[in-house]
Amino acid sequence: MRRKDRQLGLPETEKILAGGIYGVLSINGQDDYAYGVPLSYVFTGGSIYMHSAVEGDKLTRLRRDNRVGFCVVGAAVPLVDTFCMQYESAMIFGTVHEVNGEEKSKALVLLARKYSTDEFIEKGRAYAADSAHRTVVLRLDIEHISGKARK
Repeated sequence: MRRKDRQLGLPETEKILAGGIYGVLSINGQDDYAYGVPLSYVFTGGSIYMHSAVEGDKLTRLRRDNRVGFCVVGAAVPLVDTFCMQYESAMIFGTVHEVNGEEKSKALVLLARKYSTDEFIEKGRAYAADSAHRTVVLRLDIEHISGKARK
């Protein structure tokens, strides 16, 4: 990282990951084009979990090359008088793997919990169980992580 004065420690970076609303998954390109897709996710146990349809460009690319980058931007506020930005972000590099069984079920419930409220968690559990056959769950195993902020 060039700007060491903006580098965050692991606890601050993990806080950004835990609180982020969405991240951008960057997958190695096909035909010389990179592929980035914004998606919902959950950060737990030192890994990122996300879900997908059972087919599509994202899975085709991941099955060919599972090395990825993943970026989450937390708070971002333009500093209009200085033409700068106050921000916080987390960047991850790692490999993505499809998961099944109990790990898949737990990840789907964690995703439902993150994007809903306790009032609907039972409905979320039922939805996760009913949709598991038409959903792929991916786990991003983190190999390198960094955080950066301008405060």
